[in-house]
Amino acid sequence: MNTPQLPMTGADTVKSIGPIEVLNSECFCISLDTSALRQALESEIGEPGLFDLIQQRCPYLFATRPVFLSQGHALRMTQVVQAIESVVALPAYRDEVLATAPAIARHDPGGAKGVFFGYDFHVANNSFGLIEINTNAGGAMLNAVLARAQRACCAAIDGHLPPSATAGEFEDDIMSMFRNEWSLSGHDRPLRSIAIVDENPEQQYLYPEFLLFQRLFQRHGLQAVIAGPTAFSLRDGVLWHGDVAIDLVYNRLTDFSLAETASATLREAYLANAMVLTPHPQAHALYADKRNLALLTDATRLQALSVPQATQDVLLAGIPHTEIVEAQHAERLWRDRRQLFFKPFAGFGGRAAYRGDKLTQRVWQEILAGGYVAQALVAPGGRVISNEEPAQVLKFDLRDYAYDGRVQWVAARLYQGQTTNFRTPGGGFAPVYEGPVDGPAGCLPNSFIPAPHESRLFLLDGHEVQPLAHERYVALARGEAAAAEFASRRFILVDWYLRLACGQPEAIASETCSWLVFDSQGAIDSHAAHAIDAAAVPTEAQWAIVRSLVFGNERATSAGEITP
Repeated sequence: MNTPQLPMTGADTVKSIGPIEVLNSECFCISLDTSALRQALESEIGEPGLFDLIQQRCPYLFATRPVFLSQGHALRMTQVVQAIESVVALPAYRDEVLATAPAIARHDPGGAKGVFFGYDFHVANNSFGLIEINTNAGGAMLNAVLARAQRACCAAIDGHLPPSATAGEFEDDIMSMFRNEWSLSGHDRPLRSIAIVDENPEQQYLYPEFLLFQRLFQRHGLQAVIAGPTAFSLRDGVLWHGDVAIDLVYNRLTDFSLAETASATLREAYLANAMVLTPHPQAHALYADKRNLALLTDATRLQALSVPQATQDVLLAGIPHTEIVEAQHAERLWRDRRQLFFKPFAGFGGRAAYRGDKLTQRVWQEILAGGYVAQALVAPGGRVISNEEPAQVLKFDLRDYAYDGRVQWVAARLYQGQTTNFRTPGGGFAPVYEGPVDGPAGCLPNSFIPAPHESRLFLLDGHEVQPLAHERYVALARGEAAAAEFASRRFILVDWYLRLACGQPEAIASETCSWLVFDSQGAIDSHAAHAIDAAAVPTEAQWAIVRSLVFGNERATSAGEITP
């Protein structure tokens, strides 16, 4: 098998393919189970019609394949999160950052820390870097649902799917987090109501997630509303949505300082401590303002803040060098632009962000006018999502969802283009499965890595033996495709799980034989197959043909044995 090349950007070069890159290039054994996704959305979570809403409005919200991540890189990501948290806790850091932040950022948020921080990383075999921090990161509930809807198509990987209980535990953790925000703000009575707030929420791309949050809160006994910022009133020191008194606002606005006219009531309520706002303007100023990345990658400034050397080492190695764009450095930055990415201080979702090698002079002049940082370019990871030729490779970034310095969940976003956009077929949010610590390619534990094995399937009918592509069988079994050429026929299906050596079949690890019946339209008829009384047993002549197709005539006899 030829290993598809992973994407390379800027000056970064993938010099070697490590074990995790092998998985991200060659493992197609897990995919999104759309039936399980519908079940999770509409039955387990109880939001009828949500699956159809997602299919209509955002069909590329969920990726078709997972992403693999080494335990070493996962640990390193956690270390970066913890290092940043330790620096943000320093009074000297807070004083320096808040001195240049909007005035509202200096208002005491009353103890709330801020829910769903998103630490976004680019991670590949030979590159690693935190590219930004978001303080109202979306997608957490969507990823909890996604964990319930993964399907393994071979035995080798089946045990590595997360149990459905994992998603349930994450949802419980989410509820504990919101209740903790309430109690940290000095309230003794239980939390009773939450408002999920964004500008024109029903028009937002992630509106389905708002519905999931609303249902989650309601399942736990809370009143929950979804509303825009103008839908509230402040009366007698209480924030109201109609006749519902709002205890806590889950803030999804990108008006981070509540400076827009539409946010006036929320701003007044926040400054009057009439509700708990999470995340809040101070959290954005301390974490998500891109200027902070320039501070966190400046050894001199870190030293002046008395940041311990070990923490400095983690930050300087884990965050690509970032600097504020200033006119006096224009010549150097323009010269080096192909190795840089330019982002606005308070940007989000890749808006108004530019790769240096794509800059025009017009855009460059806008950047020089102020409000931008320049960050060293770090190559994203790459995920091959199909084994068909030519191979389709999507980029991915990784997001650590974190609360109070603790990583709660890790997710990936698959995409094409400059930034994540949820507009790429096969792309979207993807589950992340941790593999072994990186080492030389080929040193992969067989208990985790399916690469040394593969499935081969064959349809047997009389003297006819024909291979059936694994991807096609999966589509047929799920009812996503039909095979007109097999209409009204029945076959013995032989499934050989083969151990590989140097990419070639070496021995049979396991085999199964079963009936496969097609209806008059060429769709699999499982009921008809179960109704057949006779055992699905190939003849010796059929076995000989299968062995020859797999191993070749010379090796068919010696290799065609089941191995432990």
